[in-house]
Formats: sequence, C-alpha cells, structure tokens
Amino acid sequence: MLVIFSGLPGTGKSTLAAALSRRHNAVYLRVDTIEQALRDAGVCADGPAGYGVAYRVASENLRLGLSVVADSVNPLAVTRQAWRGVALRNNVRFVEIEVICSDPDTHRSRVETRGADVPGLSPPTWREVQERVYELWETSPVVIDTARHTPEDSVRQLIQTLENAGSAPH
Repeated sequence: MLVIFSGLPGTGKSTLAAALSRRHNAVYLRVDTIEQALRDAGVCADGPAGYGVAYRVASENLRLGLSVVADSVNPLAVTRQAWRGVALRNNVRFVEIEVICSDPDTHRSRVETRGADVPGLSPPTWREVQERVYELWETSPVVIDTARHTPEDSVRQLIQTLENAGSAPH
C-alpha cells in the first residue's frame, strides 16, 4: 500500500507520517530529507528532482511488497497525480491524506517555534508558508485537522480513520 501525505509545513504531517510508518513498519519517504541530501551533494533540489527520486524509491519498495508512507507538501495536482501513478503502476492500493491546521494562530505558532529536524534544512518562515502555492484537490483525500489536538490525539484519529475505512497499511 502507498500512503500519500500532503499538507503545508507546520500542520503536523511529518509527525503523523512517521508515526504511521513506525506503527505499520512501513518504508518512510520524506521529500524534505531527499531534497536536502541532493543539496548536500551539490545537486539543485529546486523543482521536481526530490519528488522524482521519491517516486522511484517508492516504486522500488512497493515492488518488493513493502508498504510506503510518502511525506511531502505535495502542493500541486501534478504531484498528487504522480503519486497516484506510482501506486497504479505497481498495482497497489493507495490512500491520500491531507493534514491541515485550521487555526491560523496555532499553525503560525508551530511554524515559528519548530526547529530543523532535517540536518541542514532551514524550515520555512510563516510568510513563506502563507505564500506557498497549494492547489485545491481534485479528489477527496482523508483530511486530518490537527489544530486543537495533541500529536498523540492526531495520530490516534488518523489510525482510527484509516482502520475504519480499511485503508491502513499492512
């Protein structure tokens, strides 16, 4: 199974994606980590490079029979279509999850107070998050709103939602 996470920085998507990966022993692919590794290697990581690497690594792991949790902002219809294409080409089920933080004050506080958890990566500023292009969805993802929940509560909500829908990785 391919679990496709999306959401603006600071919504809690990496926390949820990592927790789901741990719980189900799934491969965890984080585009931020891939892009930073490309930068560290002197390769331009702007544009589609990081996503392209992630699609290929996800495909390889899916072919091995492993579930994959993909963690990225995934802001564009084209990137969402590409993730769905990875699942379809590998003949596996997929679920799309959009993580939001509906309270702007909470979202801003998270963005402004979090540290870098990928070595070398500078987290975006609140202004950069607000100005980021994030296209509307053409499909209906599972939506998890982390605004008024602890990370633990959000993880429980996500797992319960996926299990109820029969969409949890195995």
